[in-house]
Amino acid sequence: MNALMILSVILFVLMTLIGGSKGALSFLSLFINFVVLLIAIFLMLSPGMNPIILTIIACALFSCINLFFVNEVNRKTITAFISTMITIAVLLLLIDVITSLSMIQGFSEEQSEEIAPYSLFVGVDFIKIGASVIIISTIGAITEVAISITSSMGETLLHHPTISRKDLFLSGMRIGKDILGTDTNTLFFAFFGGYMALLIWFIDLDYSIGQIVNSKVFSSEMITIFCAGIGIALIIPITSWINAYVAVKKAQTS
Repeated sequence: MNALMILSVILFVLMTLIGGSKGALSFLSLFINFVVLLIAIFLMLSPGMNPIILTIIACALFSCINLFFVNEVNRKTITAFISTMITIAVLLLLIDVITSLSMIQGFSEEQSEEIAPYSLFVGVDFIKIGASVIIISTIGAITEVAISITSSMGETLLHHPTISRKDLFLSGMRIGKDILGTDTNTLFFAFFGGYMALLIWFIDLDYSIGQIVNSKVFSSEMITIFCAGIGIALIIPITSWINAYVAVKKAQTS
């Protein structure tokens, strides 16, 4: 039994003990998401396939798996799903422009030795691939914030059934403000944790701060973090407004 299997078993046991059936479903969803991601990657390599469209479809499937498969179909998950897809659509417009202007697509010069034996004529649009990478990197954080806000607002409405739509919206915004700082910092430290060896290599090669900041591999990851942060900031008011509108309307008609 290798280390991956041992860690998988430990994760499954902990998620099941703490989360019960939802924890077990969350563990299973990791593998389902992995299969969806692999299928999306293979389809992107097919002639005539648009990576952006495939990414939107993949993100919709990721959201369905993370929301409906784990938490069932209800008002909270439906609202979170709608909010997620609206945010992804808005964010995609920004990311498409950013990747075109920043020219972060493709491989960096630090990777030249590794890819030297291979042909780079792979027949795919690396600008669209770059946008797809950023979107897929942000979908998890966006979905997490959406379901956190809808669940918290649901509890607020449960204990204060006569709350107005405006007060419920403001409640969601206050919840979002608490999430915003921690989630953006999580993305930031995840980058530096994953690229610690690269940063050490930069220092060992006597890269100046300017060379590090302007290197493609560093810039692409920082742009991903900023785009993810923008997505997290956007999802908060979108989810709060949609959930407040739907929840109060349903409470008034019931």
